[in-house]
Amino acid sequence: MGRGTRPWAIIAGGGTGGHVTPAIAIARALVARGHPADTIHFVGSRRGIEARMVPDAGFAVTLLPGRGIQRRLALDNLGAVVGLLVALVRAFVLVARRRPRVIVSVGGYASAPCSIAAVLLRVPLVLAEQNAVPGAAHRLVARFARASAVTFEGTPLPRAVVTGNPVRPEILAVDRERGRHAARAELGLPADRQVLLTIGGSLGARHINVAVLGAVRRWATRRDLAVRQVVGRRDWELVDGDRPRLPADGLVWHPVPFEDRVDLALAATDLVVCRAGASTVAEVTAVGVPAVFVPFPGAAEDHQTANARAVVDAGGGVLLPDAECTAERLAAEVEALLADPGRLALMGKAAHALARPDAAERVATLVEGAAAS
Repeated sequence: MGRGTRPWAIIAGGGTGGHVTPAIAIARALVARGHPADTIHFVGSRRGIEARMVPDAGFAVTLLPGRGIQRRLALDNLGAVVGLLVALVRAFVLVARRRPRVIVSVGGYASAPCSIAAVLLRVPLVLAEQNAVPGAAHRLVARFARASAVTFEGTPLPRAVVTGNPVRPEILAVDRERGRHAARAELGLPADRQVLLTIGGSLGARHINVAVLGAVRRWATRRDLAVRQVVGRRDWELVDGDRPRLPADGLVWHPVPFEDRVDLALAATDLVVCRAGASTVAEVTAVGVPAVFVPFPGAAEDHQTANARAVVDAGGGVLLPDAECTAERLAAEVEALLADPGRLALMGKAAHALARPDAAERVATLVEGAAAS
């Protein structure tokens, strides 16, 4: 975007795939409605995954310095505060010069400076909150927003509209019934066994990975089960260095450091064990996969537990607290579910009933309405 170009919209925030993936989905929905891609500009953090994901998606991005402030007394927070002030000044200058018609905040560190600039410069602001418990950045500016697009009923934000959480088109295209065998063939999974998928995010989830390793040893002689364990980059050496010895005719175990084709993995599986980040929950419900949710205990305001509760209370999943995620407990939960195909089918239907495949379009409608006001 040239220096003199006025963007129609600025989409601010990021840090994790859980923020960036829905942000890109919203941008694509706006493009589909006739807004050229070069009039939609992203603002993110230099430390965030948006530095790679946004340009790969075909959009321009401005990266702000700094990082989030820790929720405890720490000397590092002094530098974080300085970085936040610098980011706020840069965001204010960007918004003042470019004067977008609307600013969309998706949460995360970089959303706060742009949202504050929107309030000060009276640019219409729309919040897109993925979690059941709003983050600090959105709570700070919520009363000034024209609308708050939320994923879950009861999310405590003013002018909240339940839109659902936008997910990637390839996830929306998954048909588990029709695509199961092809997905298993592409991933090298057997067609005649039940499949368990375990996934804890791009970095990994230590408690889940250790518990799965223990369960794999317990299931070593099973000839009716296959496990695809998405380990994450951070824990790969731990798992790779502690590989169980499995009999050739026993359990099929596929550990991988990262899952490039989550759509295929979800299509192939009968049950998933996962964290409960907003994007993970949205993808699981979009596909209609029964899940054992193990919420990340360090999530701000315990929002992952709240995310999981929305699905569990509807009958689409089981909640397993991280502190209780041992090999024995995980194996018991998984075994009970896999032994009851009828229950799995009902859970999948309950999860799928919560999906909102038109979430990106719903958010785009709110954004256009705010821009026109």
